[in-house]
Amino acid sequence: MKTKAIIENGFKETEIGLIPEDWQIKEFEECIDKERISRDIKIPQGKYKKMGRYPIVDQGVNFIAGYTDDKSKLYSGCLPVIVFGDHTRIFKFINFSFSLGADGTKLIQPKDSLNPKYFYYYLCSLAIESKGYNRHYKYLKEKFIAFPEKPEQQKIAFILSKIQQAIEQQNRIIEITKELKKSLIYKLFTKGLHGEEQKETDIGLMPKSWDVRKINEFAKIKYGKQKPKIIGQIPVVGSSRIYAWCEKPLINFPTLIVGRKGNAGAVHLFLEPCWPSDTTFYLEWKSEMVTPKFLYYYMSINQLSGEHAKTTIPSLQRQDLENYRFPLPNISEQLDIIKAIDKIDKKISQAESKKQTLQDLFKTLLNQLMTGRIRVNNFDFEVKENV
Repeated sequence: MKTKAIIENGFKETEIGLIPEDWQIKEFEECIDKERISRDIKIPQGKYKKMGRYPIVDQGVNFIAGYTDDKSKLYSGCLPVIVFGDHTRIFKFINFSFSLGADGTKLIQPKDSLNPKYFYYYLCSLAIESKGYNRHYKYLKEKFIAFPEKPEQQKIAFILSKIQQAIEQQNRIIEITKELKKSLIYKLFTKGLHGEEQKETDIGLMPKSWDVRKINEFAKIKYGKQKPKIIGQIPVVGSSRIYAWCEKPLINFPTLIVGRKGNAGAVHLFLEPCWPSDTTFYLEWKSEMVTPKFLYYYMSINQLSGEHAKTTIPSLQRQDLENYRFPLPNISEQLDIIKAIDKIDKKISQAESKKQTLQDLFKTLLNQLMTGRIRVNNFDFEVKENV
């Protein structure tokens, strides 16, 4: 009964389910210029440069993968165009001159009946089965594309573009604020808060009243343990991040968890119960002279490395962490420095929260707009021609 009611209210049944009855539906290959899929010359990954005149776009997660100065390798087709990662399943909308990079990167040019930005967003809404590092273009060819008349396509693309622009703005805010945080941490750990005269030490400049101390004076270095099998709500922390959840904690006190293997030297602050994995060290405090968060902030910009270890995988040695040297003011100044850095951390958290809200909105609208559950054909607003 529900399906019948929907159909009677302007929807029709198709190969991909219900869509508005005034929309068209075509197979993917009917919607594209098949001559432009992959014939352009690609730059091998080993030829990428960090700086250059022309950006290189490939199938990787970075929007711009590198640069080249070779003008002869510039994409010669019409813009905009969609780049598809045959291994990564990543779509990129490109509306500027670029060079195509690396094997497995395909170009997709929609036909005139489709607005390029609408087509890009529609492709982003498709579920393409993941088969590891296999070629995914063959799965894309099995898909169907549903679309309204071009003016409505433009409006849909315009709305989604505005949300994406807002997400990108939050990304820029987060990036800039993180850079400001690094600068602030550096300034606070070299000059302090009270305009004190500085002194030169073997770890750099610091206020004259501060001391250079080692971690093993204040904490025992403990090895993490293998992840428990029983799943729960306690975070299991590896060298890079939280990667699992378990039933009981290994430790119940605030600690720093430091990567021992893999992402060796990466430091994580945990104030709540957690389980450090067997690829990490954690600190068990034997003195209250150091505030964990103070040491964490310093180590975040003066990270240890396991690159010197004589192993194929970077591996941090226990004695390296025990002998790690850091500047130490009195507890009062430690707390004041933490408070100053926490303020900028709060701004980062606020921007990340806004970004997540916008990403959730984008995901919801992408689904609703591309299935016709939300229609914008009768909305009266101006859309730029190049959208």
